[in-house]
Amino acid sequence: MTRLRASEVASYVFCARAWGYDRQGAVRQNAAELEVGAAWHRRHGRQVLGAGCLRGLGYGLILLSLVGTAAYLTSRALG
Repeated sequence: MTRLRASEVASYVFCARAWGYDRQGAVRQNAAELEVGAAWHRRHGRQVLGAGCLRGLGYGLILLSLVGTAAYLTSRALG
C-alpha cells in the first residue's frame, strides 16, 4: 500500500495533472528551481527549530532566575 503525504494532497489540489505526472516519474523542466526552493525550506526549517530551542532556553532561564530569587528572599526572611 502506498502512503499519501500531505504535500501530495496539496499538489493534487493545485494541479491534478502535475500530480499524476509526478506519480509516473516524469522529469520536471524546472527541477533546478524546485531544488533551490527545497533548500530554502530546509534552511528555514532549521532556523525555526533553532529559534524554538532558544525560546525554550530563555523560558528556562527566566524560571531559574525566579526560583533563585525566591530562594534568596526566603533565606533572607528566615535568617
